[in-house]
Amino acid sequence: MAAAVDVHVRLCQQEIIKYDLEVKALIQDVAECMGPQTTLTDLNYQVKEKFGQIRHRIQDLEQMGREQDRESDKRALLNQVEGHRKQMVSNRTAWRKANLTSKQSVDNLEKEELLKDGDTLRQRKVTKESLAQTSSDITESLMNISRMMARQVEQSEETMTTLATSSRTVQETNEEFKAMTGTIQLGRKLITKYNRRELTDKLLIFLALGLFLATVLYIMKKRLFPFL
Repeated sequence: MAAAVDVHVRLCQQEIIKYDLEVKALIQDVAECMGPQTTLTDLNYQVKEKFGQIRHRIQDLEQMGREQDRESDKRALLNQVEGHRKQMVSNRTAWRKANLTSKQSVDNLEKEELLKDGDTLRQRKVTKESLAQTSSDITESLMNISRMMARQVEQSEETMTTLATSSRTVQETNEEFKAMTGTIQLGRKLITKYNRRELTDKLLIFLALGLFLATVLYIMKKRLFPFL
């Protein structure tokens, strides 16, 4: 029966030592934690759990110490319990210091992030202003292009009107040329007909003149030479 108790005592002592080492490692992690706050909170939760496990095992060890038959064994175990409790107090003190150190680091990190966020907000503000200016410039450029296109449309309409007027003028001129061509052709026909008639008249005159001369010569011959 005593051997079984000794086994439970040793197992309890080993677990207390194990939890104590785990607590010390977690406290070191807390001290070195640079953030974020969620990581620090998770580490502190783990430390609390380990402290609870140590406290329960110390209570178990104290109970087993009080149940020892020999006074020397009882005092030895109760002294160990007292030492483990002092160690818990020391660990809690180290835990508080580690939290202070980590809290300072987290605060510094949050300040840096706030400064970065401020810079980011300023950059975003500058970017928004730049985008607004760019948008305004683009709008102005589009309005200028629209005005230019409107002027070009007006010029095109004026050009089309001028071309239509010119086309009508050319058409009217062409019709006048056609009329003049008809007149010229008619005049040419009249001139040709007149020239032909003039030639006929000349031939008739020459024939009449020849007949007249022949008649005169015949009359003179009869009067001058009646016997011929």
